[in-house]
Amino acid sequence: MSIPLRPSTRELVDTGRRLRKQIPRSSLAVLTTSDRDPLGILEEQNSTRLPELIPLRTERMSHSAFTFYRGTAAIMAADLANSPTTDIRVAACGDAHVANFGFYASPQRTLVFDLNDFDEAAVAPWEWDLKRLVASVIIGGRDAGRTPGRIESAARHTVLAYRHALRASLEHTPLERYFTHFDPEGGVVQALDRSSRQALQAAIKGARKRTGGRAVRRLTTRGSDGRLAFVSIPPTMTPLPADRQALAQSAIDGYLRSAKPDVALMLSQYSQVDTARRVVGVGSVGTRCVLVAFQDGEGHGLIMQAKEAGPSVLATYGRIAQPAVVADLVAEHGQGARVVSLQRILQAVSDPFLGWVQLDDVDLYVRQFHDLKGGFEFAELDDRPYLDYSRACAITLARAHSQSGQAAVAAGYIGSGRAVADAIVEWSLAYADMAEADYRAFLAE
Repeated sequence: MSIPLRPSTRELVDTGRRLRKQIPRSSLAVLTTSDRDPLGILEEQNSTRLPELIPLRTERMSHSAFTFYRGTAAIMAADLANSPTTDIRVAACGDAHVANFGFYASPQRTLVFDLNDFDEAAVAPWEWDLKRLVASVIIGGRDAGRTPGRIESAARHTVLAYRHALRASLEHTPLERYFTHFDPEGGVVQALDRSSRQALQAAIKGARKRTGGRAVRRLTTRGSDGRLAFVSIPPTMTPLPADRQALAQSAIDGYLRSAKPDVALMLSQYSQVDTARRVVGVGSVGTRCVLVAFQDGEGHGLIMQAKEAGPSVLATYGRIAQPAVVADLVAEHGQGARVVSLQRILQAVSDPFLGWVQLDDVDLYVRQFHDLKGGFEFAELDDRPYLDYSRACAITLARAHSQSGQAAVAAGYIGSGRAVADAIVEWSLAYADMAEADYRAFLAE
């Protein structure tokens, strides 16, 4: 019995072109605003989080319309679910706003630029990620006081950069696409204008300072017995209650069963010496996050992070039924396995320490804490670096989506990009207005 061959790239592109007759590209501009309950969604999310941290989540989201937007992936997923969609599904980030891209270290210790948040990752329509990115370019641009013309230009260039990169990916084999990554210190630097180059170099310099060793020095102290212990920095870092210490040890034991054998062997040369609860991100505030300090026989430290993984908002509020391969993975190993698996798909290279564990009724994923991680202060960029950074995020997102077999169908549907750019920019401008109205309602509560 012969196995059927996969469709060719041309056949997949043609499928996307034919889809335009059923779902006109102009329909991507339609924003449905009826039957919304954005604050109700936030309240529902808060009900599953640590109650003592809800005020901190509120405080962080109150800072600006952009920080509010960063914490509302669930609201946007619900809004996207009610809007027309191509339903061309790819492995999606689920929260692809501009602050969720940045630098980190590859296993070879080089610096790479990529998506860096996957809590909401799931299989979903390609345009959902792109709309979240473009809306963030608009809202972030408004918060920074940029002119409407520059903001709309950046939004349009973001869509066109995504289209160009996705189309260009079709010239490569799946294996070649798999190995493609964005090298921030390569030849691309020289192609930038002076202000963009300076912004990139400053961000790289900051990322190179954020090493695991620096995290150990800043977050721990050494007792008279030489043992490392976390420094309490309320409310963002506090001691883990005594009754949770044993659970933390169980979590690490479970994690080691999912980690790669070489990582497990390396960690066997360390002892777990302390744990602390850590508050991270904007949208993640209130979820459970624990830092674990390890120490080798010479006193050198290593910090790992275990973070709660709940169901993706793309599935819960976006109402996207996940394919069997994802559903079965979650059923067997929990939501942490979903986060890790999709991170490995979407990133060009990933933290070798990634793993997952189920502990009581909480699913967790594990990674190394602060390993050359860094990014850009989006609001502080000049106009040209703002444009270049937005395009870089779009190119990176296209590379992530190109790993999925349906990416060629999306490329065929997009075509030259003008019609899709018109529609997505129109949608994103309207969505930015709506998100800002949600923010004002949030402040008024």
